[in-house]
Amino acid sequence: MRFASTSAPVDPLSFGSPDHGFDKDRINKADEQNTRAFTYFMLGGGRFIYASTARLALIKFVASMSASADVLALASAEFDIANIAEGTTLTVKWRGKPVFIRHRTADEISKEEAVPISSLKDPQTDADRVKEAEWLIVLGICTHLGCVPISGAGEYNGWFCPCHGSHYDVSGRIRKGPAPLNLEIPPYSLSGGKLTVG
Repeated sequence: MRFASTSAPVDPLSFGSPDHGFDKDRINKADEQNTRAFTYFMLGGGRFIYASTARLALIKFVASMSASADVLALASAEFDIANIAEGTTLTVKWRGKPVFIRHRTADEISKEEAVPISSLKDPQTDADRVKEAEWLIVLGICTHLGCVPISGAGEYNGWFCPCHGSHYDVSGRIRKGPAPLNLEIPPYSLSGGKLTVG
């Protein structure tokens, strides 16, 4: 004996559930697309806000490391060099570093100009290291490990670094010892008995 089916055809989205108690929780295709678009919009917006916040934080961090106004005011310094006697060195401070100002004699100039370039560890002519032959301006920091050399000392009567024995000539060039480079020349200008460093 065959029984007639009294139930309605089964909906393919019902997953075989005869009671329709969870119909309100099921997502139909139209709602799913709207929800997906909203989710993508929220995720994209969140990422944009996150990236903007990270960018602003990075900008503030980098800006905090830049020099303050009082430090920038010391970026250049002016010194009166008219009263420095020939053959002497004046040590001044610029940006917290010593600067040697040497008023060279004619003998010192001719002696330094006669040094053969091939004998130098860091080859530079004397003319490349000065703007005016009688004035030599160099940073007073040894290029080996950063000690302050002694003026008028060493085998070449320029500077001698007491830390590890580097000898510099009156042109600030390394002549003997472990220092790899000549004394650094800061940016400077000379005008009417005044020296502006920086």
